[in-house]
Amino acid sequence: MTHILLTGASRGIGAAIAQSLSGEGTRLVGQSRRGGMSADFNDPAAPQALWRKSLDALDGRIDVLINNAGIFEATPLELDHDDWVAGWERTMRVNLTASAELCRLAVRHWQAEGLPGRIVNIASRAAYRGDSPAHWHYAASKAGMVGMTKSIARGYASQGILAFAICPGFTMTGMAEDYLASRGGDKLLADIPLGRVADPEEVAKLARFCALEAPPSMTGAVLDINGASYVR
Repeated sequence: MTHILLTGASRGIGAAIAQSLSGEGTRLVGQSRRGGMSADFNDPAAPQALWRKSLDALDGRIDVLINNAGIFEATPLELDHDDWVAGWERTMRVNLTASAELCRLAVRHWQAEGLPGRIVNIASRAAYRGDSPAHWHYAASKAGMVGMTKSIARGYASQGILAFAICPGFTMTGMAEDYLASRGGDKLLADIPLGRVADPEEVAKLARFCALEAPPSMTGAVLDINGASYVR
């Protein structure tokens, strides 16, 4: 039985990942800002509290951590300086620092128990393509997630601790729909050779593969799913 902690599980990509991992052979704890396993990552104490609650719910063992929780909030340069910095720090706290804390707790758990483990970090194509002038912080947080994933893979592969990053492009969640509408919809789609944005279920299939099936030699992989809109 594989025990899994998934953050950002209530909607969009996270809900699709949760559905893909339900069934025989897995036990899943899904975090959201509201609900049974709630945690608000604006609170610096939330990641550690979530980890402890999840360990209790999963009988003291977590095998896979999937960091999907994140925010995408505009912080234009025209804002008052203090407001701009507050937006930057909020995004970093939720998107990167909370994920880093959970990764650390997971690695330490597996080391203490002498167990293998897997981390799957849901980043973004913005990590290497950048984003809009109002979203420096979002792109930077996702780039940090990719760098963190590679560092974990390099540092702990010999202990059976594997790490993967998934970089979706536009995905048809509520957040993506709003963004597409604000950027002209069809004009933005013209930049995607496939001709459409990804479905959450497509990202979920890749997350499931990394969580349960990817061969160990893939550790450190950064996997794109963007309809060829950006090919590195």
